Amino acid sequence: MKLLIVETKLHLREWPFLLFTIGLPVALLVVLGLSIPAFTERQASGERFVDAQWPSMMLLLALLTLACSVVPAVLTAYREQGVLRRMSTTPVHPARLLGVQLLINLAVGVLSAILLIGVGALVFGSTPPRQWAGFILVFLLGTAALQAMGLVIAALAPNAKVAPGIGSAVMFPLMFLGGMWVPRDVMPDALRTVSDFSVAGPFAQALRDTWAGQAPQVMHLAVVAAGLVIFGGLAVRLFRWE
Repeated sequence: MKLLIVETKLHLREWPFLLFTIGLPVALLVVLGLSIPAFTERQASGERFVDAQWPSMMLLLALLTLACSVVPAVLTAYREQGVLRRMSTTPVHPARLLGVQLLINLAVGVLSAILLIGVGALVFGSTPPRQWAGFILVFLLGTAALQAMGLVIAALAPNAKVAPGIGSAVMFPLMFLGGMWVPRDVMPDALRTVSDFSVAGPFAQALRDTWAGQAPQVMHLAVVAAGLVIFGGLAVRLFRWE
């Protein structure tokens, strides 16, 4: 609890970056939704782009930013400054610090989801996720998988200056494969296959499906769960305290 309080205060001190992480997806949801007419036009299915597809993409953006930028930057800085090494000599194992960091990022992700749902309903009249149980399952599983990926980036980054670059090199391809710029529905077959096994692709699709009221596909859940196991195992094996 002491660690949680202290780390929360440290995160709040970096409020401009926190505001960017939470505010950018919400701002993009509103600005692009209002400025591009096609986003609010009903498709043949009766669904608008701002109802499920675009909010799920903005939530993916928020979670990827946390995983690929925040987690590696904080943990590599702590390792470089000797914080983790010093903690390893005390009864408070540094693994607790990792747990606190992941818990705080989960809370930020939940806040982002709440804001995206609320702002979407207020501005566009969008409905919240209709398949609530599935949405929560997908959100928690996908967030855990992305956080594990962030721990791997933190393990591989030699210092805090390099960590953001590695994180960006991972984040932007994952955003593309998740359907941020080219919707997965219109991707060529080869690219769609790569997206299906990228963790971000199945995660984004499962978010969209549950937002629209459909149950998540077992294949998508299996790929995201496999990503959690693989990246979690790599993080445990590769992570260095000093």
